[in-house]
Amino acid sequence: MNAFGLIQIGIILLCTSTTSCPQCNHLPLQRRKVVKNSMQLLDKMGERFPRQCLREKMFFRFPKQVLKPREKESVKVAIEEIFQHIFYIFSKNLTLAAWDKTALGQFQNGLYQQIEQLEACVIKKQTRYFWSKEANRLKLKKYFKEIDCFLKEKQYSLCSWEISRAEMRRCLQLVDKVVRKLNN
Repeated sequence: MNAFGLIQIGIILLCTSTTSCPQCNHLPLQRRKVVKNSMQLLDKMGERFPRQCLREKMFFRFPKQVLKPREKESVKVAIEEIFQHIFYIFSKNLTLAAWDKTALGQFQNGLYQQIEQLEACVIKKQTRYFWSKEANRLKLKKYFKEIDCFLKEKQYSLCSWEISRAEMRRCLQLVDKVVRKLNN
């Protein structure tokens, strides 16, 4: 490759990194809006928690320590991972969930867009920060696996979806709390 070709590649890389940086700098504010919007859509998707599901109440223990690392970048990667898991869960067998399909679609689209934005900003730093702490990643994976297994075990029943929806709201509240701290 000649020098002119290398200069062109360098200019392209410089332009793409410069244009993506401002977008990444505004992510905490965007993320806060997305989390708030996601919680509102979760509420809008279904009505109040059904009384018949109170007996089946399940307790999932969210690994809060994954949102407490000292580096901001590791928290961003953890949040991206959380959004991916939530997106995965809400892309499953939803036939028995009596939810507003429009709100569900908006919820899924919002999560997907946020995942895309976070991936673009965090991908380079991913191995250096959060994934170096494999234990945290495994704790998150275990938490969401428990929810997934619960849904399968209950055959994706209405109550299992309502319990999962309530748990995802609680999870998003924890993310919102951390995002507010990141903004300060």
